[in-house]
Amino acid sequence: MKPKTGGKIDCDVLVIGAGPIGCTAARFAAKNGAENVLVIEKRQEIGSPVRCAEGVSLSWLEELEIDDLGDAIKWKVKGAKLYSPSGHKMTIGKELAGDEVGAVLERDVFDKEMAVLAAKEGVDFMLKTTAKDVIKENGEVVGVKAENMGEKFEIRAQLVIGADGFESQVGRWGGVYDTLKPSDIMTCFQYRLSNIDFDPEHTHFYLGSVAPGGYLWIFPKGEDKANVGLGLQLSRLDGNKTPKDYLDEFIEDHEEFDKGQAVDMVAGGVCVDHPPDSVITDGLMLVGDASRVVDPITGGGIANGMKQAKIAGEVAAEAVEEGKTDEEFLSRYEKRWRKRLEDKLWRNYLAKEKAMELDDEQFDMIVDALSDQDLDELSTEALLKAVADKHPELVESFKDML
Repeated sequence: MKPKTGGKIDCDVLVIGAGPIGCTAARFAAKNGAENVLVIEKRQEIGSPVRCAEGVSLSWLEELEIDDLGDAIKWKVKGAKLYSPSGHKMTIGKELAGDEVGAVLERDVFDKEMAVLAAKEGVDFMLKTTAKDVIKENGEVVGVKAENMGEKFEIRAQLVIGADGFESQVGRWGGVYDTLKPSDIMTCFQYRLSNIDFDPEHTHFYLGSVAPGGYLWIFPKGEDKANVGLGLQLSRLDGNKTPKDYLDEFIEDHEEFDKGQAVDMVAGGVCVDHPPDSVITDGLMLVGDASRVVDPITGGGIANGMKQAKIAGEVAAEAVEEGKTDEEFLSRYEKRWRKRLEDKLWRNYLAKEKAMELDDEQFDMIVDALSDQDLDELSTEALLKAVADKHPELVESFKDML
């Protein structure tokens, strides 16, 4: 698609960001009747570079009408193992482990597959195209100022969907929300290690001072290779050590990983805030990381974001059909996605805030208490009740969540 005479493109729905969440919003907008849906992506290749630990569950794919991921699934696991600072361990089956356990993706392949699904519904794409600002008329977002390969132009749309990720520029330009607090940002660093000796049938999570305010993860990518990384609460960094320093220390202390070779590394930030009061304004909706639906405990955002994006696409099609893109009409998007996701997001945010107060000894006691439990579910409430049976003093500060 090229700008028309006068340097302008017109479309019904414009999605900014061609990650799996943006592609899902576009796919369901087109699938539900929006005839002219355009996705712009600032990178030259969808899905690359990868900035993700790549762990997902497969249980939610049916909800997203995804039948087969094919080569996008690199590895499948039986469940997860959770380790305390002193070495207490609990094993969780994949059915209970949540939306980040079950399979490990090749994210670049996965992202492209989500774009293919959108394209099959008639969605158009423009790569190497950057949004520079939103265009407002009478207070309503009516498009964006864009640039492609040095050429500047406008894209006009009945409705804009911001899927531009963590610290969304579109969200700020649209006046939807403010800057995050350091305590609600996880700063992450990860290697892909090869030639390592570990249990590849499980994902692995280490808690405590190994990753202050966060956790360290190992996501298998094969029999002898894995994504090994960690996320730290930004407010816990004092300038003396970087996330890379913390990860390097862990690897050096574990011979099975220290002998491995890093074949790539990634770094980035993740929002672990609660959702803002609103993710809409006249002519604009935000989805995924841009709307802060990342799980505050795990930092995983693919599943929540894609569930939300489906709703965004459905409402976008309704808005275009009825010719109503004002905030009042778009509130139906707010109501639907919040009913689907918000309770768990808020509960996990509160649990995250409480967990920040725990020290290594308390993490040891929690994992020890859980290691001999037969849990029917892995909700925050179920975990707290299980710990309360053995160490009631530990959950005293959490009692308002029970």
